[in-house]
Amino acid sequence: MWFLGAGASASAGLPTAADMVWEFKQKLFVSQRRGSLQTVSDLSHPTVRNRLQAHIDSLGLPPPGAPDEYAALFEAVYPAESDRQKFLDAKLVGAKPSYGHMALAILMRAKLTRIVWTTNFDALIADACASIFGTTSALTTVALDAPDLAEQVISSERWPVEIKLHGDFRSRRLKNTGDELRHQDVRLRRALADQCSRYGLVVAGYSGRDESIMDTLEEAIGRPGAFPAGLFWLHRGDGSPLPRVDRLLNRGVKAGVDVALVPIQNFDESLRDSIRLLDTVDTQPLADFAAERRSWSPASLPPVSARGWPVVRLNALPVVEAPSTCRRVVCGIGGTSEVRGAVEEARVDVIAVRSQAGVLAFGADAAMRAAFDAYGITEFDLHTLETRRHRYESTERGLLRDALANAITRHRGLVVSRRRNSDLLQPADPHDVTWQRLRDLVGALNGTVPDHPDVTWSEGVSTRLDWASGGLWLLIEPCTVFGDVADGDRVAAADFARERNVARYNRALNELIGFWAQYLARDGEEMRALDVGHGVDAVYRLSSITGFSRRIMA
Repeated sequence: MWFLGAGASASAGLPTAADMVWEFKQKLFVSQRRGSLQTVSDLSHPTVRNRLQAHIDSLGLPPPGAPDEYAALFEAVYPAESDRQKFLDAKLVGAKPSYGHMALAILMRAKLTRIVWTTNFDALIADACASIFGTTSALTTVALDAPDLAEQVISSERWPVEIKLHGDFRSRRLKNTGDELRHQDVRLRRALADQCSRYGLVVAGYSGRDESIMDTLEEAIGRPGAFPAGLFWLHRGDGSPLPRVDRLLNRGVKAGVDVALVPIQNFDESLRDSIRLLDTVDTQPLADFAAERRSWSPASLPPVSARGWPVVRLNALPVVEAPSTCRRVVCGIGGTSEVRGAVEEARVDVIAVRSQAGVLAFGADAAMRAAFDAYGITEFDLHTLETRRHRYESTERGLLRDALANAITRHRGLVVSRRRNSDLLQPADPHDVTWQRLRDLVGALNGTVPDHPDVTWSEGVSTRLDWASGGLWLLIEPCTVFGDVADGDRVAAADFARERNVARYNRALNELIGFWAQYLARDGEEMRALDVGHGVDAVYRLSSITGFSRRIMA
């Protein structure tokens, strides 16, 4: 069986629950504060998110990440059920099955998946099955208002079947608000628990926020013989899942169930990788589906004489050279935090992380031994940094990110503030003549926030190492970098950053990106993370030519 949440429909163009959470916060802010939508239009910007969250906190709504955050916000924005239904109907317009939905339909046709449970309202599974089976009658879809049908289909084993635990988008009973979620249909939840005693379950695109669903899965895992083919929770990102997911999986371990938290890139790639393992399954429809999809190709630079060339400049610098090997040290040390603690205690210049293969590091061999000898080194050799692992947020890509940040700060007169997914860089000496061009573009490069003398700021750039089009890219975003900001000063800092950046439209932003691209890359000049002798260093070169996206005109 499979259990799908909103994340499984993201690649089909539908918003995830997290996307809608921020949209709800934006709507509440604009309607209640009567602020301009333009000032909070960029929901991906940290400053905008901080401002929205400050307003939500003032309303006493659930905090970020709380299990009932989505439901409470949805109800606050759209108190009437009819309005909630209209909102969802609008979101579903034009959605088409993604590769993952088509692959899941292939598994259904091959009788390798019998039941798909979902909290989603869309018709993507039904549309995918209609395409793969060549008929709309192969799949039985059960909405919230037909528990009798669910029991009949399951008892007679009329596979495959899709059961929508939160209702169909055409149903009058949409399960979204807190009160509705607490009164989830008992018969459908009982059916879910019963089938968990017969089959294994893969959970995809689901965070585990619904108390009723998690209660049901916990009840199921407590039964003798639960999940005979295992329980596998597909999880995106570096962060930990919600506490209830952890609790469920831990209970499974204690009950002897084969459980696993499986890190993935996204729903589509997970299904693709699974399908590739099945030699006996006809995957030709997937090949046909992929061939029909629009493809993108790199855009060449426009000729100097071209006018009106339709091109979008991207804020991504190609990483034209990156390390292909690092040092591998096998010893009895614990996780990455302990590894970094050992490096700090030894006072050596080593960049290191912990992986399943051992400690992966850059630095002088003598420095590495000084840091890890106390933990009993059993192996000390080279490790190949495989390109395939750069495609997702792997330990190896994290090591490359740390080394690149170190290389940039050594060679470019910058200091770094590390964040979870990005690095904030700012001039070490903003008064140096090196930064005159930047001063010409933005004015003052540092100072304090008006009326908040303890809040310091500096002009800087946010960087993030990412993967696209078969290679690594350094994403750059000009920004305002703050020093330590007390809780009481956060709103003021956010407002200051927004006002500083809000007028940077196309021309200004293009010039800023051009400046940082040239400054960081310097025509492909070599940058070394450590400049070591006997050991393994990390050498990088960047291209100053950012990525471009071109639309072919008919």
